[in-house]
Amino acid sequence: MNVGFFGIQYSFGLQQSAVNPLYSFLHAQPEDLPLLNLAGPMTGLLIQPIIGALSDKTWSPRWGRRKPYFMIGAIFCSLCLFAFPFSSALWMAAGLLWVLDAANNTAMEPYRAFIADKLPDDQRPTGFLTQSFFTGFGITLANLSLPIFQMFITGTTVTADGQAGIPYWVYGSFFVGAVCSIASVGWSVYTTPEIPPTPEELSKLKEEKVNVLTPFREIFTSIADMPAVLWKLAAIYLFQWYAMFCYWQFVSHSILQSVWHTSQEASPALYEEAVGWTGYVNGFYNIVTFLSAFGLVWLVRKISARSVHMICLLMAGLALLVMPQIENKYLMFAPMVGFGIAWASMMGVPYLMVVSHIPKEKYGVYMGIINMMIVVPMILQTLTFGSVYKHLLGSNPGVAITFAGGLLLIAALLVSRMPKDSHS
Repeated sequence: MNVGFFGIQYSFGLQQSAVNPLYSFLHAQPEDLPLLNLAGPMTGLLIQPIIGALSDKTWSPRWGRRKPYFMIGAIFCSLCLFAFPFSSALWMAAGLLWVLDAANNTAMEPYRAFIADKLPDDQRPTGFLTQSFFTGFGITLANLSLPIFQMFITGTTVTADGQAGIPYWVYGSFFVGAVCSIASVGWSVYTTPEIPPTPEELSKLKEEKVNVLTPFREIFTSIADMPAVLWKLAAIYLFQWYAMFCYWQFVSHSILQSVWHTSQEASPALYEEAVGWTGYVNGFYNIVTFLSAFGLVWLVRKISARSVHMICLLMAGLALLVMPQIENKYLMFAPMVGFGIAWASMMGVPYLMVVSHIPKEKYGVYMGIINMMIVVPMILQTLTFGSVYKHLLGSNPGVAITFAGGLLLIAALLVSRMPKDSHS
C-alpha cells in the first residue's frame, strides 16, 4: 500500500538536493533561491486541499476514491522529472518546478487519506510511520544518486550565453526519478484495493451535487469547524517548516563555507564538490529516517506521540546549531543522526496526534488542510527569507542554518501544548 510513497518521495528528495544546485548551475544568486522555490508551497496550498476535498466526494467501483488522483499525479511527475535537466535557462527550470510540484501534491495528498481510510486506529502508527520509512528510503536514493552519477558521468551543458550550465551527471538522477515515480505508484494502484463506501455513505455521495465550487466550499467550511488540536499543530508547523525550507535551500552553501572555507562565486568547482557531499549528508539522514521509522512506532505506543515529536524536534534543532561549526566533512554525519530521526517523526507522528479528531468522511479535506499548514510557512519563508538572509544574517549560509535550528527548538516547545494521548 505504501510502496507508491517511495516514488513520490524520490521526487521530493530531488527537489531537496538537486533543484537548488541546478538553479545555481544556471547562475541563480543565493538570495534568489527562496523566491525560486515558491512553486512548492504555492502548489501545495492550492492543490492539496482541493484534491483532498474532491477525493472525499469521489467513488468509482473500478478506480476507487484516492487512487485516480495519485496515479494522474505520478504520470505528470514522471514527465516533469524527465524534462527537468534539459532546462536551458533559469526561467525554464523554475516553470518546470511549478508543474512538478503540482503533480507531486496531486499524488501525495490522497496517500495520507488512503492510509486513514484503510487502517483501524491501532494500526495507524504502523501505517503512517511506514510512510516515513518509504520517505527516508526514497529520499536516500535520490540524494545518493547525485554523488554516484557524479563519479561516473562527466561534462557540462552550455547555456545560451556561452557559460557552463547543468553537469551531465544531474541527468541520471532525474531519469531514475522519472522511472521510480510511475513504477512505484503504479504498483500500489495495481495491488491495493480501496475499501468501498457503505450503502449509507454511497447514498450520501450520490445525493450531494458536486460542482466547481464544491471543493472550495468544503475547504472553507472545514477550516471554520476545525478542531482546536489542528490550530495547535498549525503553530508548531509555522516554525518547523520555515526552518526546514531554510535548511534545504542553504545546506550545500553552508557545507561549502564550513568545510572548504569558500563560496560558490569564489570557487564553482568546489561548489560542485560540496553539492555532491550534501547528497551524501542528506542521503545519510534519510537512511537514519527509514531505519528509525519502525522504532518510532514502538516509542509512540510507549510514551505518546506528543513526547516523541517533542524529543525529535529538539534533536533536529540541536543538529542544525552544531552543523555550521563542523569543519571536517566526515564529522558532518554525526548531527544528522538526530536530524534523520526527527525527519521520520515529521513525516508520520503529527498525523497520529490529530487523526482521531478528524471526522472519517473528511479525511481527504483535512489532510489537505494539514498540508496547508506546511506550505503557508514555506510561502512566508520564500517571500521573507531572501531579505532576512541578506540584511539580518549577513548573507552567511552558516548563520542561516543556525537560524533554522533555533526555529526547530521553538517548534519543540510548542509541541507541549498538544494532547498527550498517543493516538491524539
